[in-house]
Amino acid sequence: MAKPKVAFYWCASCGGCEEAVVDLAEDILKVVEKVDIVFWPVAMDFKRRDVEGLGDGELAAVFINGAIRTSEQEEMAKLLRRKSRLVVAFGSCAYLGGIPGLANLSSKDAVFETVYKKVPTVVNPEGVVPRTETDVDGFKLKLPDFYDGVRTLAQVIEVDYFLPGCAPPPDLIMEAINKILTGELPEKGSVLAPEKSLCDTCPRRDSKPDKIKISDISRIAYKKIDTDKCFLAEGIICLGPATRSGCGERCINANMPCRGCFGPTREVLDQGGKFLSGLMSIVDTQDEEEIKRIADSVIDPVGLFYMYSLPYSLRMKFLK
Repeated sequence: MAKPKVAFYWCASCGGCEEAVVDLAEDILKVVEKVDIVFWPVAMDFKRRDVEGLGDGELAAVFINGAIRTSEQEEMAKLLRRKSRLVVAFGSCAYLGGIPGLANLSSKDAVFETVYKKVPTVVNPEGVVPRTETDVDGFKLKLPDFYDGVRTLAQVIEVDYFLPGCAPPPDLIMEAINKILTGELPEKGSVLAPEKSLCDTCPRRDSKPDKIKISDISRIAYKKIDTDKCFLAEGIICLGPATRSGCGERCINANMPCRGCFGPTREVLDQGGKFLSGLMSIVDTQDEEEIKRIADSVIDPVGLFYMYSLPYSLRMKFLK
């Protein structure tokens, strides 16, 4: 009996999700025993024509990591959608937009202006920026179109399941693969991770007081706290209350606060907004000047509260 065919593809992301598959270590051999990987360009010599040659729905599943920023990424996502029975948004960037999604705070022109003209290490006296088409020695060279904004995978194609994380941990990857192979999947559209918030599984949860009150916000780089103390109770911003569990508390165990890469639980509509409202509820003052002082002490609030979820947020969820 032929093994199910699966594919992996990489869009706008750092490549960490590809490393997460490699991090399966010897377990990747168990995967190869059960499936036939027919497209994984980051690891093997596959071409676009290999996907085009597949029948519609011939792939059992495709794992697509990364957000959508270029026309090529959109074309490949749509092609893989047509060829696959199941599409999994693999990792924070595909699911939420990820850190690349913070570029939605700037326009395409502003991004090009910074990257190709203003960065101190760039020497570009003629101010050349990428174009989708240019003539060179009588030949037309083409590049993918760089869109004005970053979109999540589900804002471009229909997605069946979401596997969160920056990057997804190996245990959740194996669990997702096994569920696909056995057909024991939850309802379509589900996030393949626990529904509890990170605070419910945090190893520091016993130190969290019933009612947190803070009078200052500190940065982890400037404050040393005991490894068993709740970050929020110590005045250090931790997005655990607004973030889904399942990551294995990797950052917490490294004495770093949560930054929200697993996204919200299903009860939360807007991860950053949820945390922001929660944060202001624990500020221990009613004085407007004091509230302003505390709020102003937060460096880059959008980049902090929406570090992984800006394109997914209510403000930008329907970006075209």
